[in-house]
Amino acid sequence: MSAELAYRNGRSLVGTVVSNCNDKTIVVRVETLVKHPLLKKYIRRHKKFTAHDPNNDCGLGDTVKIVEYRPLSRNKRWHLASILEKAV
Repeated sequence: MSAELAYRNGRSLVGTVVSNCNDKTIVVRVETLVKHPLLKKYIRRHKKFTAHDPNNDCGLGDTVKIVEYRPLSRNKRWHLASILEKAV
């Protein structure tokens, strides 16, 4: 079953794969722009999410879309929805 079908109302994020060392697990770095309250300047912030990759399809540097999912382990609450762009 696709993660998007199971949880179509959940959040989805786009990020870059920074690790695929573990079996069926990827670490995705998601960057966001946050406006500084005093300087009114946009600052880049990032956060890493652990996601489930059931077929071990992702490689380092791939751009992927992940969606919220039920807890699969202590840290895994995201599921790979699609690979948007493969790394060269």
